[in-house]
Amino acid sequence: MTEQAREAQGGGTWGPREAAAEWRRGAAARLQAFGPATEMMLDLVKVAEGGRVLDVGAGAGDSTVVAAQRVGSTGRVLATDVSASMLEVAAELARQAGLNNVDTRVVDAQRLDLDPDSFDAAVSRNCLMLIPDYQKALTGIRRVLKPGGRFAAIVFSTPDRCPYLSIPHAIVYRIGRFTLSAPDRFGEFRLGAPGILEDALLTAGFREISVRTVPTRRRFASLGEAMQYARGPLPLRELIARLSRAEQEQAWAEIERALALFVGPQGYDSPCELLIGVGTK
Repeated sequence: MTEQAREAQGGGTWGPREAAAEWRRGAAARLQAFGPATEMMLDLVKVAEGGRVLDVGAGAGDSTVVAAQRVGSTGRVLATDVSASMLEVAAELARQAGLNNVDTRVVDAQRLDLDPDSFDAAVSRNCLMLIPDYQKALTGIRRVLKPGGRFAAIVFSTPDRCPYLSIPHAIVYRIGRFTLSAPDRFGEFRLGAPGILEDALLTAGFREISVRTVPTRRRFASLGEAMQYARGPLPLRELIARLSRAEQEQAWAEIERALALFVGPQGYDSPCELLIGVGTK
């Protein structure tokens, strides 16, 4: 999820602090779904002892902490996000892990006001596709990397391969009679179609570009837990807030019926496909 979407939580009493608290509660679900891909992302940019790493759109700091553990006491990780409240969660998570090599800074990914040629590696998990001008963000990320530094981003694949995200969004768009065309109508999938992520990296000036497909699962102990997570600090909440109260109730009821199709003896379980794009400065 992107920094911009997190900061602009829509509807009800959800402010940045409430969103951050809910994001903290969802840590286990994110680890199950995205943990292996996060490790792969860090492998691909060669995060190692003593390195300096930039985490763009770090949010609650899931990937920040893993990177900080890898670089050790002689390295540092800078977690950036537009949400100060989310970065507070990231800093707290780092402290709980006994790490003192993590810095946080409120920065818009589209305007990375950081020194050029200053990072060995940069990463971004579930953020790049939701940045309004992701091309500008990529250009800025490349600028702050050292020559030969590598950048990797995890993004979602296509809607048909990520039903936990795409089905609820499609329901809300139908009920609200929103008219933007897919896949841009829900930004999680903006970089998922074949060739788009590669082209974005190439346009930003990266070389040695590759994109890897990583299958995963979205699993929850019950349909209730799946729905609770869906109602949390996700772009879906911002979108559904545009509906009337009656339409919101209809949408949540239809979403629950649709997601129930993925519930079995072990709870909710649906496929998900991620892409990891990598490039070198």
